[in-house]
Formats: sequence, C-alpha cells, structure tokens
Amino acid sequence: MKIGLSIPDFTWPGGPATLGSTLAQIARTADQVGFQSISVMDHFWQIGRNGPPEHDMLEGYTALAFMAGLTSRVTLGTMVTGAVYRYPGVLAKTVTALDVLSGGRAWLGIGAAWNEAESRGLGIPFPPIAERFERLEETLQICLQMWEGKRGSEKPFKGKHYQLERPLNVPQTLSRPRPRILIGGMGEKKTLRLVAQYADACNLFPTPELPHKLDVLREHCKAVGRNYDE
Repeated sequence: MKIGLSIPDFTWPGGPATLGSTLAQIARTADQVGFQSISVMDHFWQIGRNGPPEHDMLEGYTALAFMAGLTSRVTLGTMVTGAVYRYPGVLAKTVTALDVLSGGRAWLGIGAAWNEAESRGLGIPFPPIAERFERLEETLQICLQMWEGKRGSEKPFKGKHYQLERPLNVPQTLSRPRPRILIGGMGEKKTLRLVAQYADACNLFPTPELPHKLDVLREHCKAVGRNYDE
C-alpha cells in the first residue's frame, strides 16, 4: 500500500511568519518517514469544508516547488488543478519545471474546476460546466502533445477553445514517457471517460457507489482500448 500526504490548509500557529518553516518541517518529515506523495490543493481561497475563504492559502505550484527543494523521494502534485485557472501551455510548462527541478517527481492532478466564487473573486473566467469539460479535455491533449519526444510535438494545436502555434517544451520532463496524470472527480459520462482516455489515476471517494464507479471505468477503458490494470 502506498500512502500520500495531502495538505489542505495553511492556517497554522504562528501565522505567515512561520508558515515556511512549518511547511518545510512537514515536507522533510513526510519524505523521511515513507509517504509516497505530497499534494496540495490548487485553490487560491480556502474551500468551505476546510474553513472560511479568509484562511491562509498558498498558490499550489509555488508551494510544491518549495517542497521539491527540501525533499528527495516523495512525488509532488496538486489535488487538483482547475483546468480554467491557467492557459494549458503554461500549465504544461509549470509541471515540466517542477518535474525537472525535483528530479522527475512531479505529476499532474487536474479537473474541470468547480469553485465559482473563487474564480469570480479573482477575475478568472468561469464558463458553464459543459465548456469547462471541453477545456479540460483540450488541456489534457495539449499537455500530452507538449510532453512528447525530446521537446514536444511542435505541430500547431487547433482546438475549439485553445490554439497553439508551436507547442515547444524544453527542457523536457524527466518523467518518461511523461508525468503521471490524475483526474479529479467521479462523473460517469465525462470524467471517468477522460480518465480512461488520458490519465493514470482518479481520486474516487470511499462511498457505497465505489464498486459501480470502478465498473464504469473498466467499461470506458475497454471502449478506448486501454488496459484497466495498468
């Protein structure tokens, strides 16, 4: 069994003045005692189940890069990035930089995004859910294209929402053939189909529906010719 450490909150005793040293201690300890991964949320405000929006929240990839320099073994990723938060090419480059600087320990956690209040508050476009899923799929396609070969497939990407003239990516990721991808969510028609087609994992919750969700994922894997057990 592999166990990961998720850090959902940064409102700790001592406040911002000691936040860096506390996070450093957590990261070093997790690395030393055998955790397989460390993840942080990719939110700019705290979310309701963990506390009010005014609680301290670090930008996810900055926090992961900080911890990358303090660890040598754990893998690092977000749980999960909202696809509409960053341009796909910038996101692929960000994960690439984390992977290179950590020695090949980065993974991409991504979802369609759900926190409308946070997005509106910071001026981030928050389209209807159907469009967010379209953007999620195009983002996955762009990441895969940029992680191909030694410097990415430089062929233009022409999607409905994103157009990239030259998706060059140098340096390339150390994780080969690419960083692992986790897609957040349990939706049977869209999310689990995207998992089967593009990803390596999903974050399913331990509910009575879990066996059914796994069966649905198996069917999606079969439909796209993917080995469910890989």
